[in-house]
Amino acid sequence: MTSNTEVICTPDTAQAVEPSAEQESAVEKPRGTDVISAFVKTLPNRPGVYRMLNEAGDVLYVGKARNLKKRVSSYTRLVGHDTRISRMILNTSSMEFVTTASEAEALLLEANLIKKLKPRFNVLLRDDKSFPYILITKDHRVAQIKKHRGARSHKGDYFGPFASAGAVNRTINALQRAFLLRSCSDSVYDNRTRPCLLHQIKRCAAPCTGEISEEGYNELVEEALQFLAGRSQKVKDALAKSMEQAAEVLDFEQAARYRDRISALSHVQAHQGINPQSVSEADVFGIADQGGQTCIQVFFFRGGQNWGNRAYYPRADKSHTRAEVLEAFLAQFYDDKPCPKMILLSDDIGGRALLEDALGVKTGTRIKINVPQRGEKLNLVAHAVSNAREALGRRMAESSSQARLLDGVQRVFKLEEQPRRIEIYDNS
Repeated sequence: MTSNTEVICTPDTAQAVEPSAEQESAVEKPRGTDVISAFVKTLPNRPGVYRMLNEAGDVLYVGKARNLKKRVSSYTRLVGHDTRISRMILNTSSMEFVTTASEAEALLLEANLIKKLKPRFNVLLRDDKSFPYILITKDHRVAQIKKHRGARSHKGDYFGPFASAGAVNRTINALQRAFLLRSCSDSVYDNRTRPCLLHQIKRCAAPCTGEISEEGYNELVEEALQFLAGRSQKVKDALAKSMEQAAEVLDFEQAARYRDRISALSHVQAHQGINPQSVSEADVFGIADQGGQTCIQVFFFRGGQNWGNRAYYPRADKSHTRAEVLEAFLAQFYDDKPCPKMILLSDDIGGRALLEDALGVKTGTRIKINVPQRGEKLNLVAHAVSNAREALGRRMAESSSQARLLDGVQRVFKLEEQPRRIEIYDNS
């Protein structure tokens, strides 16, 4: 990837006679269209990212462009812009520019800068916590199953993302009942002399003390990997066959173990809700807006299984359309997250092809973004939109209730305005 070139531009103040400090303080510094017009003259006809700053040096807005000179030229006049953009132009005192090798690279850089700088006039993704994954390790001769967040520094197979830590914990508990994989740390495993409590309650095969051979344990690991990769029916069929064979030779205790493992797998699938037949790996986005607030619901499907959903409430001006909010949200959302091969949207976005190219550059694979019109995929998107509406309704109701409570606090304590922060100290 070609390295970026950054240019920081300031108004041309070169004069035949340098003004004194007193003169400088008396003269109001240029702002708005005058500043932007001066900067446009220095801009190249290349793709890149521009930043608008106010007099205090705070970044007001970050934008991308296929052609910096043409894009920024549109800000040299106030006509033709909505109130939000006009206000941004009038507050601009300086600008900064970064050129990139392509528009796709500009989109990725823009998303990164928006998340880092949190500009006032951009759509901003909030509550951007990292997602948890299930990790089956490969850096020890006996694989471990555990929850993982953050960088993928461990050698092993990662499955997710899951919508919450609770969803991961529930799934791991069920998988331990089904596949009896160890969850203890490597140091604990290497120093065990007798089976732990998890083995006694049939949650671990106890390879640490030789209750199962490493070969037999590796077969359990392979079954777990197949299940998490989406081949769940194949795994269940194999377990059912083993249960029948055990019953035929009157080994009813072993048959009961297989039965319990099948039941645990069914429990995992039952708690995943929608499990589509036509979608193996995809993120599904549904957006809803009401009263100037927006909610975006994201559902995660991996290996044909639903790994849960999460609601986001991006900060956006009322002048933004749903499509504009969703487009800005997507670029920031995948800035530091793995991207699936397919993304399904409830609303079409103007930069769909560009976003596909940018995510393809980042992942090294072909990414497809679709807006379903029929069939099962449309049902998935409609389900996401329905959840977004419900979540937004709950949030607005909670906000209204909180406002009434704070209004009561204001009256009781005779405050000039509603409190924004309440501190409580325990002196006991």
